[in-house]
Amino acid sequence: MIPDQYHPATPAADKFDDEHYPGYTMGRAAEMLGTTQNFLRSLDETGLIKPQRSTGGHRRYSRHQLRIAARVRHLVDEGTAIDAACRIITLEDQLHEAQRRNTRPQPATD
Repeated sequence: MIPDQYHPATPAADKFDDEHYPGYTMGRAAEMLGTTQNFLRSLDETGLIKPQRSTGGHRRYSRHQLRIAARVRHLVDEGTAIDAACRIITLEDQLHEAQRRNTRPQPATD
């Protein structure tokens, strides 16, 4: 999974529409997902999600990252180990990207 990076040059008004803007604290993110902060820390440790850090060093999550975390939580709730769930999601994303590339129109060759 490619870590999300926020580009601070985005105008303030566009931050609310930017799914990669790190607008959620760890506490708020855990609350929204119905999980614990330790769950989110474990996703950081596996490398699946790399949250941005505030100037004080606190983790900040984007909506995109929260969607990924929700996918992991769903698999974990079904009984999948967290490291296996992270691997499954990484592989699903790689497959989706490969399928997307394969469906692009190819240049004609003579």
